[in-house]
Amino acid sequence: MPEGPVVVGTDGSAGAARAVLWAAQEAALRHQPLHIVCAVDLDLAERLGADTARRVREAARSLLAEAAAAASGRVPGLAVSTEVGREPAGDDLLRAAAATAPRAPGVTTAEATIVVGSRGLGGFSTLLLGSVGLTVAGRARCPVVVVRGTERPSSGVVVVGVRDEGDLESVRFAGETARRHKASLRLLSTWTYLQYVASMAPLADVVRVAVEAEAAASTRMLGSVREEFPDLEVSEEVVRVPSPAGELVAASLRADLVVMGARRTAHHVGRGPGRVTHAVLQHAHCPVAVVPHE
Repeated sequence: MPEGPVVVGTDGSAGAARAVLWAAQEAALRHQPLHIVCAVDLDLAERLGADTARRVREAARSLLAEAAAAASGRVPGLAVSTEVGREPAGDDLLRAAAATAPRAPGVTTAEATIVVGSRGLGGFSTLLLGSVGLTVAGRARCPVVVVRGTERPSSGVVVVGVRDEGDLESVRFAGETARRHKASLRLLSTWTYLQYVASMAPLADVVRVAVEAEAAASTRMLGSVREEFPDLEVSEEVVRVPSPAGELVAASLRADLVVMGARRTAHHVGRGPGRVTHAVLQHAHCPVAVVPHE
Protein backbone atom coordinates (compact mmCIF):
# COMPACT_ATOMS: atom_id res chain seq x y z
CA MET A 1 0.00 0.00 0.00
CA PRO A 2 1.40 3.44 -0.91
CA GLU A 3 2.14 5.71 2.01
CA GLY A 4 0.11 8.90 2.22
CA PRO A 5 0.38 12.24 3.99
CA VAL A 6 1.70 12.79 7.49
CA VAL A 7 -0.56 14.16 10.25
CA VAL A 8 1.06 15.59 13.38
CA GLY A 9 -0.39 17.06 16.55
CA THR A 10 0.91 20.12 18.35
CA ASP A 11 0.12 21.81 21.66
CA GLY A 12 3.10 24.13 21.89
CA SER A 13 5.13 21.78 24.09
CA ALA A 14 8.76 20.88 23.47
CA GLY A 15 7.76 17.29 22.70
CA ALA A 16 5.26 18.45 20.10
CA ALA A 17 7.87 20.73 18.53
CA ARG A 18 10.19 17.75 18.03
CA ALA A 19 7.31 15.74 16.59
CA VAL A 20 6.53 18.47 14.07
CA LEU A 21 10.13 18.59 12.84
CA TRP A 22 10.32 14.78 12.58
CA ALA A 23 6.99 14.71 10.74
CA ALA A 24 8.13 17.44 8.33
CA GLN A 25 11.24 15.49 7.37
CA GLU A 26 9.23 12.28 6.96
CA ALA A 27 6.61 14.00 4.77
CA ALA A 28 9.36 15.43 2.57
CA LEU A 29 11.00 12.02 2.11
CA ARG A 30 7.62 10.59 1.11
CA HIS A 31 6.94 13.51 -1.26
CA GLN A 32 3.69 13.98 0.64
CA PRO A 33 2.07 16.97 2.41
CA LEU A 34 2.16 17.63 6.15
CA HIS A 35 -1.05 18.36 8.07
CA ILE A 36 -0.70 19.91 11.56
CA VAL A 37 -3.57 19.68 14.07
CA CYS A 38 -4.00 21.68 17.27
CA ALA A 39 -6.88 20.23 19.29
CA VAL A 40 -8.74 22.51 21.70
CA ASP A 41 -11.95 22.04 23.66
CA LEU A 42 -14.03 24.54 21.71
CA ASP A 43 -17.29 23.25 23.17
CA LEU A 44 -16.13 24.20 26.67
CA ALA A 45 -14.73 27.52 25.45
CA GLU A 46 -17.99 28.41 23.74
CA ARG A 47 -19.94 27.61 26.90
CA LEU A 48 -17.69 30.06 28.75
CA GLY A 49 -18.58 32.82 26.32
CA ALA A 50 -17.87 34.16 22.84
CA ASP A 51 -14.84 36.14 23.97
CA THR A 52 -13.25 33.07 25.59
CA ALA A 53 -13.89 30.99 22.46
CA ARG A 54 -12.33 33.70 20.29
CA ARG A 55 -9.18 33.84 22.44
CA VAL A 56 -8.88 30.05 22.44
CA ARG A 57 -9.10 29.95 18.65
CA GLU A 58 -6.54 32.73 18.34
CA ALA A 59 -4.13 30.92 20.66
CA ALA A 60 -4.54 27.69 18.68
CA ARG A 61 -3.97 29.49 15.37
CA SER A 62 -0.85 31.10 16.79
CA LEU A 63 0.52 27.70 17.85
CA LEU A 64 -0.26 26.31 14.41
CA ALA A 65 1.46 29.23 12.70
CA GLU A 66 4.59 28.64 14.79
CA ALA A 67 4.54 24.91 14.04
CA ALA A 68 4.01 25.49 10.31
CA ALA A 69 6.88 28.00 10.24
CA ALA A 70 9.15 25.52 12.02
CA ALA A 71 8.22 22.75 9.56
CA SER A 72 8.80 25.02 6.56
CA GLY A 73 12.08 26.19 8.06
CA ARG A 74 13.27 22.59 8.42
CA VAL A 75 12.02 21.57 4.95
CA PRO A 76 11.66 24.56 2.59
CA GLY A 77 8.97 24.06 -0.05
CA LEU A 78 7.05 21.46 1.96
CA ALA A 79 3.27 21.60 1.48
CA VAL A 80 1.89 22.33 4.96
CA SER A 81 -1.75 22.68 6.06
CA THR A 82 -3.12 23.40 9.54
CA GLU A 83 -6.34 22.77 11.43
CA VAL A 84 -7.88 23.82 14.74
CA GLY A 85 -9.66 20.73 16.06
CA ARG A 86 -12.52 20.92 18.51
CA GLU A 87 -12.59 17.31 19.76
CA PRO A 88 -10.25 15.56 22.21
CA ALA A 89 -6.75 15.49 20.73
CA GLY A 90 -6.71 11.75 20.05
CA ASP A 91 -10.06 11.86 18.26
CA ASP A 92 -8.99 14.87 16.20
CA LEU A 93 -5.80 13.18 15.05
CA LEU A 94 -7.58 9.95 14.12
CA ARG A 95 -10.26 11.86 12.20
CA ALA A 96 -7.70 14.05 10.43
CA ALA A 97 -5.67 11.01 9.35
CA ALA A 98 -8.78 9.42 7.84
CA ALA A 99 -9.77 12.66 6.12
CA THR A 100 -6.37 13.48 4.62
CA ALA A 101 -5.74 10.06 3.05
CA PRO A 102 -6.68 10.61 -0.63
CA ARG A 103 -9.40 8.40 -2.08
CA ALA A 104 -10.29 8.03 -5.73
CA PRO A 105 -12.13 5.35 -7.79
CA GLY A 106 -9.77 2.65 -8.92
CA VAL A 107 -6.84 4.05 -6.93
CA THR A 108 -5.34 2.31 -3.89
CA THR A 109 -5.87 4.40 -0.78
CA ALA A 110 -2.66 6.04 0.37
CA GLU A 111 -2.42 5.44 4.10
CA ALA A 112 -1.69 8.42 6.31
CA THR A 113 0.71 8.24 9.26
CA ILE A 114 0.04 9.99 12.57
CA VAL A 115 2.95 11.53 14.48
CA VAL A 116 2.77 12.64 18.12
CA GLY A 117 5.24 13.82 20.74
CA SER A 118 6.07 11.66 23.72
CA ARG A 119 4.62 14.11 26.22
CA GLY A 120 2.42 17.19 25.95
CA LEU A 121 1.79 20.19 28.17
CA GLY A 122 -0.33 18.12 30.53
CA GLY A 123 2.54 15.77 31.41
CA PHE A 124 4.76 15.73 34.47
CA SER A 125 7.72 13.84 33.04
CA THR A 126 9.34 13.41 29.65
CA LEU A 127 10.04 9.80 30.60
CA LEU A 128 6.41 8.75 30.29
CA LEU A 129 4.16 8.71 27.26
CA GLY A 130 1.15 11.01 27.51
CA SER A 131 -2.47 9.89 27.28
CA VAL A 132 -2.87 11.25 23.74
CA GLY A 133 0.00 9.12 22.45
CA LEU A 134 -1.32 6.00 24.17
CA THR A 135 -4.85 6.62 22.93
CA VAL A 136 -3.79 7.12 19.32
CA ALA A 137 -1.33 4.19 19.35
CA GLY A 138 -4.02 1.93 20.80
CA ARG A 139 -6.85 2.91 18.47
CA ALA A 140 -5.38 3.91 15.12
CA ARG A 141 -5.88 1.78 12.03
CA CYS A 142 -2.92 3.49 10.38
CA PRO A 143 0.74 3.68 11.45
CA VAL A 144 1.50 5.91 14.44
CA VAL A 145 4.93 7.30 15.27
CA VAL A 146 5.67 8.51 18.80
CA VAL A 147 8.72 10.79 18.73
CA ARG A 148 10.81 9.95 21.78
CA GLY A 149 14.37 10.64 22.83
CA THR A 150 16.49 13.66 21.98
CA GLU A 151 17.90 14.78 18.66
CA ARG A 152 21.19 13.04 17.99
CA PRO A 153 23.34 12.02 15.01
CA SER A 154 21.72 9.35 12.86
CA SER A 155 22.74 5.76 13.56
CA GLY A 156 21.56 4.68 10.10
CA VAL A 157 19.60 1.75 11.57
CA VAL A 158 15.88 0.92 11.68
CA VAL A 159 14.94 -1.90 14.09
CA VAL A 160 11.72 -3.90 13.74
CA GLY A 161 10.45 -6.30 16.39
CA VAL A 162 9.28 -9.62 14.92
CA ARG A 163 7.18 -12.29 16.59
CA ASP A 164 5.83 -14.29 13.64
CA GLU A 165 4.73 -13.95 10.02
CA GLY A 166 1.81 -11.80 11.17
CA ASP A 167 4.37 -9.00 11.55
CA LEU A 168 5.16 -8.91 7.82
CA GLU A 169 3.38 -5.56 7.34
CA SER A 170 5.44 -4.07 10.17
CA VAL A 171 8.60 -5.37 8.52
CA ARG A 172 7.56 -3.88 5.17
CA PHE A 173 6.82 -0.52 6.81
CA ALA A 174 10.24 -0.65 8.47
CA GLY A 175 11.84 -1.57 5.15
CA GLU A 176 10.20 1.33 3.32
CA THR A 177 11.28 3.71 6.08
CA ALA A 178 14.86 2.41 6.04
CA ARG A 179 14.95 2.74 2.24
CA ARG A 180 13.80 6.37 2.37
CA HIS A 181 16.27 7.25 5.10
CA LYS A 182 19.11 5.29 3.42
CA ALA A 183 19.45 3.21 6.58
CA SER A 184 19.94 -0.49 7.24
CA LEU A 185 17.16 -2.74 8.55
CA ARG A 186 17.55 -5.02 11.57
CA LEU A 187 14.94 -7.71 12.28
CA LEU A 188 14.91 -8.55 15.98
CA SER A 189 13.08 -11.62 17.31
CA THR A 190 13.15 -12.53 21.01
CA TRP A 191 11.93 -15.47 23.04
CA THR A 192 11.71 -16.19 26.77
CA TYR A 193 9.65 -19.34 27.27
CA LEU A 194 12.42 -21.83 28.03
CA GLN A 195 13.33 -20.17 31.32
CA TYR A 196 9.93 -21.24 32.65
CA VAL A 197 10.06 -24.85 31.45
CA ALA A 198 13.65 -25.76 32.28
CA SER A 199 12.42 -27.99 35.10
CA MET A 200 10.20 -29.95 32.68
CA ALA A 201 13.04 -32.20 31.52
CA PRO A 202 10.92 -34.71 29.53
CA LEU A 203 9.41 -31.89 27.47
CA ALA A 204 12.39 -29.57 27.27
CA ASP A 205 13.55 -30.63 23.80
CA VAL A 206 10.03 -30.47 22.34
CA VAL A 207 9.46 -27.04 23.82
CA ARG A 208 12.87 -25.80 22.69
CA VAL A 209 12.20 -26.81 19.07
CA ALA A 210 8.72 -25.23 19.07
CA VAL A 211 9.80 -22.00 20.70
CA GLU A 212 12.90 -21.55 18.58
CA ALA A 213 10.90 -22.22 15.41
CA GLU A 214 8.37 -19.56 16.39
CA ALA A 215 11.04 -17.11 17.48
CA ALA A 216 12.90 -17.48 14.19
CA ALA A 217 10.10 -15.79 12.25
CA SER A 218 12.58 -13.09 11.27
CA THR A 219 14.73 -15.75 9.56
CA ARG A 220 11.75 -17.14 7.65
CA MET A 221 10.85 -13.65 6.40
CA LEU A 222 14.39 -12.62 5.56
CA GLY A 223 14.30 -13.94 2.00
CA SER A 224 11.10 -12.16 1.02
CA VAL A 225 12.28 -8.91 2.62
CA ARG A 226 15.58 -9.00 0.75
CA GLU A 227 13.70 -9.74 -2.48
CA GLU A 228 11.39 -6.76 -1.99
CA PHE A 229 14.23 -4.44 -0.93
CA PRO A 230 17.24 -5.67 -2.93
CA ASP A 231 19.29 -2.53 -2.30
CA LEU A 232 18.67 -2.55 1.46
CA GLU A 233 21.15 -3.94 3.97
CA VAL A 234 19.06 -6.37 6.04
CA SER A 235 20.17 -8.36 9.09
CA GLU A 236 18.31 -10.52 11.55
CA GLU A 237 18.88 -11.64 15.11
CA VAL A 238 17.05 -14.19 17.25
CA VAL A 239 17.87 -13.89 20.94
CA ARG A 240 16.68 -15.38 24.20
CA VAL A 241 16.08 -12.60 26.72
CA PRO A 242 14.30 -12.17 30.06
CA SER A 243 12.29 -9.25 28.65
CA PRO A 244 11.36 -8.63 24.98
CA ALA A 245 10.47 -5.03 25.83
CA GLY A 246 13.80 -4.52 27.57
CA GLU A 247 15.69 -5.85 24.54
CA LEU A 248 13.81 -3.48 22.20
CA VAL A 249 14.43 -0.53 24.51
CA ALA A 250 18.14 -1.42 24.57
CA ALA A 251 18.13 -1.66 20.77
CA SER A 252 16.59 1.81 20.58
CA LEU A 253 19.86 3.26 21.92
CA ARG A 254 21.47 2.36 18.58
CA ALA A 255 18.54 3.02 16.23
CA ASP A 256 16.82 5.91 14.48
CA LEU A 257 13.44 4.19 14.69
CA VAL A 258 11.95 1.11 16.37
CA VAL A 259 8.97 -0.44 14.56
CA MET A 260 6.44 -2.69 16.29
CA GLY A 261 3.28 -4.44 15.14
CA ALA A 262 -0.05 -4.04 16.91
CA ARG A 263 -2.47 -6.88 16.37
CA ARG A 264 -6.09 -5.74 16.08
CA THR A 265 -9.18 -7.89 15.70
CA ALA A 266 -12.15 -6.79 13.62
CA HIS A 267 -13.95 -5.89 16.86
CA HIS A 268 -11.02 -4.21 18.56
CA VAL A 269 -12.26 -1.47 20.88
CA GLY A 270 -9.27 -1.17 23.20
CA ARG A 271 -7.74 2.20 23.96
CA GLY A 272 -4.23 1.09 24.73
CA PRO A 273 -1.45 -0.89 23.04
CA GLY A 274 -0.27 -4.31 24.21
CA ARG A 275 2.01 -4.80 27.19
CA VAL A 276 5.32 -4.99 25.28
CA THR A 277 4.38 -2.14 22.94
CA HIS A 278 3.28 -0.03 25.92
CA ALA A 279 6.61 -0.58 27.67
CA VAL A 280 8.64 0.32 24.58
CA LEU A 281 6.55 3.44 23.99
CA GLN A 282 7.21 4.50 27.57
CA HIS A 283 10.97 3.94 27.65
CA ALA A 284 12.50 3.89 24.14
CA HIS A 285 15.40 6.23 23.39
CA CYS A 286 14.33 6.96 19.80
CA PRO A 287 11.04 7.39 17.90
CA VAL A 288 8.75 4.33 17.90
CA ALA A 289 6.36 3.38 15.10
CA VAL A 290 3.31 1.22 15.84
CA VAL A 291 1.90 -0.50 12.74
CA PRO A 292 -1.56 -2.09 13.17
CA HIS A 293 -2.57 -5.27 11.38
CA GLU A 294 -5.25 -7.91 11.69
